[in-house]
Amino acid sequence: MTSQENRRIDDLGTLKAIAHPLRMRLYRALFVARTATASQLAEQVDEAVSLVSYHLRKLAEHGLIEEAETQSADGRERWWQPSSYGFSIHDEDVRAPELAAATAAFGRTVDEQRTQMYARFRDERHTWSDEWRSAAISSEWLPRLTAAELASLGKELDALLKKYDQAARAAEAAGDTEGRENVAVHLHGFPYRA
Repeated sequence: MTSQENRRIDDLGTLKAIAHPLRMRLYRALFVARTATASQLAEQVDEAVSLVSYHLRKLAEHGLIEEAETQSADGRERWWQPSSYGFSIHDEDVRAPELAAATAAFGRTVDEQRTQMYARFRDERHTWSDEWRSAAISSEWLPRLTAAELASLGKELDALLKKYDQAARAAEAAGDTEGRENVAVHLHGFPYRA
């Protein structure tokens, strides 16, 4: 990845590009793999290589992914990598009606995929070791906060998760791969009325 910072998305084209369900799945798979070819990603998402290649090019057009150094002797395949550590969408950037609509579509895509990921874990829970089943977390907190407190909480949680992710990436790069699995952490913090 060329940038260790999140890419801030504030344009309609990029929002529409990432809101596409297959593109979001490909982006997530590429983020986890760090580098991959269209063939490798096609196998993961169970789609045709030509379709995956098309959607990867669309993600690249919007600067979400970029070509990576070739990882094999076969120089015919293109390797891809995320262009940044991740991306973020800030409310103040997407208040125009067309941006708000695209953000809502993106949010629905992400929520559906997160729900599917967690449902799959619940359905396949018995296939994981006792250690992993005990380590899995699911909790709900209902604090009464101000908007400023919620914003501060979000920043602290982001920093904490980034710390763990970067430490895990460094350990893995150093060869510490024993017992490592992909882990999804989904957090939502929002106001609601009872």
